Amino acid sequence: MTDANPSAWARPWRAAWDRPLLLLTTTALIWAGHALVSRLAVGEIGPMTLTFGRWAVALGPILFAARKSLRADFAVLRGHWLYVGAMGTLGFTAFNALFYVAASFTGAINLSIIQGAIPAFVLLAARFGFGDTVMGLQALGALAAMLGVTTIAAQGEWSRLAGLAFNVGDLMVLIACLLYAGYTLGLRERPRVSPLALLAGMAIAALVSSAPLFVWEVAAGRFIWPTGDGLLLLLYAALGPAFSAQLFYMRGVELIGPGRAGLFVNLVPAFGALMAVGLLGEPFAPYHVIALALVIGGVAAAQRAPRQRVVERRDLSAEKAE
Repeated sequence: MTDANPSAWARPWRAAWDRPLLLLTTTALIWAGHALVSRLAVGEIGPMTLTFGRWAVALGPILFAARKSLRADFAVLRGHWLYVGAMGTLGFTAFNALFYVAASFTGAINLSIIQGAIPAFVLLAARFGFGDTVMGLQALGALAAMLGVTTIAAQGEWSRLAGLAFNVGDLMVLIACLLYAGYTLGLRERPRVSPLALLAGMAIAALVSSAPLFVWEVAAGRFIWPTGDGLLLLLYAALGPAFSAQLFYMRGVELIGPGRAGLFVNLVPAFGALMAVGLLGEPFAPYHVIALALVIGGVAAAQRAPRQRVVERRDLSAEKAE
């Protein structure tokens, strides 16, 4: 097969590979489906088994896809092994471990909506942690997104705020998202290597750092032999969010740039909420509608603010490693 004369079966894939709208919408769907996987996995496979297993399965395809990049960038990655290890541990292992445990205590709708506020967390952290300039519309958007997350945590009952009577699962997702915001800001200091090589390095770090969690789950007597459904969910987590979505998103960024591509992250909470209602039958309460509107509207408003050089760097926040 050559580029000049691709086989019939390859043509649709090549055409799709050049369509950023299709690639990025699919990416958002895959990420949204991850919230459903987290809920469906409860009782089917242990959370630490799922965390470790997804990288054990995904690492092969990732290394294959990155083989050329790794040969070119291996020396640079080796020189930044501490950075790569920390980023893989924080953004991949810690985020997903908390996310999967939280799924035992909260619903897929909440998982999706709170996760959608990550860009706003990044904006706030960049302002207060690094002194970045934040435009007025960005600040307003971040505030709206935070109100949306608070609405979820309070479940529409503001008296919960006074008593701190939050769902522990919602709090765990919130902590996971804050950790991911830290990971995102860390991408500013990424070594000058290809995205695929960096993904491969961090995936290796995630596999290594998640292994002790898996061992602990077994030693603590909390290991669950994966059911057939559990194995299918593991396969989705590995080949969907951990592998395919990464490739699709990288290609989307290549085609239209990080700023425009980052806007598609706003689709994740919307898709996730709709899928949770339609596929899991979760109740969609009025406070979910309010929270969803606040999060999506807030993040969209922040993204529409006038761009400055320092603000443009934050577009790395959309490089989501679910």
